[in-house]
Amino acid sequence: MISMLMFVVVLALLMVGIPVAFVFGSVAIAFAFLIPELGFDVFSVLPFRIYGIMSNSTLMAVPLFIAMGLVLEKSLMAEKLLIAMSSAFRTVRGGLAVSVVLVGAMLAASTGVVSASVVMMSVIALPLMLRAGYDKGLAAGTIASSGTLGQIIPPSIILIILGDVMNVSVGELFMGAVLPGLVLVGLYIVYILIFSYLRPDAAPVAKNVKDVSFKEIIMAIVPPMLLMVSVLGSIFAGIASPTESAAFGVVGAILLSAYNNRSLNFEMLKYATLGSVKLSGMIFMILIAATAFSLVFNELGGSDLILEFFSQDIGDVWIFIAVAMISIFILGFFIDFIEISFIIVPILVPVMHAFGIDPVWFAILIALNLQASFLTPPFGLSLFFLKGAAGDSIKTTEIYRGIVPFIALQFLALVLVMIFPDLVFAFI
Repeated sequence: MISMLMFVVVLALLMVGIPVAFVFGSVAIAFAFLIPELGFDVFSVLPFRIYGIMSNSTLMAVPLFIAMGLVLEKSLMAEKLLIAMSSAFRTVRGGLAVSVVLVGAMLAASTGVVSASVVMMSVIALPLMLRAGYDKGLAAGTIASSGTLGQIIPPSIILIILGDVMNVSVGELFMGAVLPGLVLVGLYIVYILIFSYLRPDAAPVAKNVKDVSFKEIIMAIVPPMLLMVSVLGSIFAGIASPTESAAFGVVGAILLSAYNNRSLNFEMLKYATLGSVKLSGMIFMILIAATAFSLVFNELGGSDLILEFFSQDIGDVWIFIAVAMISIFILGFFIDFIEISFIIVPILVPVMHAFGIDPVWFAILIALNLQASFLTPPFGLSLFFLKGAAGDSIKTTEIYRGIVPFIALQFLALVLVMIFPDLVFAFI
């Protein structure tokens, strides 16, 4: 029961708004101090755990992929892509929204940084969609959900973290996420086309889109596609590890910004370097604090209690999966994917092994679920990014109204992956 109290205290402090690393670390120290049979000796192995984290070659891919995304954010690639795709679909009803989804998918496969994708498309695409007469809810939902595709489409930071937490090959997770990510993109496009057909006034044909030549469209699409294929293709072919391909991706992003968009300069490199250091530092601080938390939590018998509950009291694999997915979804309303990855997932992993569930398939289910945490109010980060970039041009209530159908589509994608696990194993 003490372990459950520890878990509840952590969740309560997170919902209050205290920084995650401080919550994990302080709760672990407090419970170790207050419980005599534990004491601070429980942290005797912590330095070895920290050394293992710092020497983990897989986790080195995190700052590299973040740096790649930040370089591409400043390279004007998204703007060129969106203009080109909008021109290609300008004669289709709802085509502007479809182009936003396709650009979001390409940015996801090129950068994987959600904040950059959402902000870029909010600044570029939202004014175009509003001037074309699009329903504000549809425009907001399309931009927020498309910008969040980087959480499931490789190279995804979520998949790298889950690979480490669940002790699964990141390369297999990347390959397993390809088809589920494409299914989600397809569901978004089908929904937009149906919505546009049923409500022509909410998604009219865009007449104010710049006419771009076929050559310009190709020149806008080919460079990011080459970068995407080279980075992910080297992993899928077994030529390079995720960390090695991430390093290659950073070099490719720098060359792309220098050659294609002439945006390479010292300020851009400074921005990408500092940004990747800050984001990576935050993730690793949370990981170290979560390690301290897990030492105390496991010593108190928390993991054994949960394993007994699911394997003996419930005893059904599908009930376990349903409870796990519903719990992650509800927690996603209040805390983000990093906390869930480091608090909830390690608790579920022993139960997953006890039931004989394939870890790659289960990790993809979790990743699809965690993607929804970026879109669920009141604390969905993508909604904050969109509102911050859009300013007064759109109301918060309109954003919330527009995102609901896309959250439902994510649930549909999750159910499809549950029913058809071959979607995960097609390329593995």
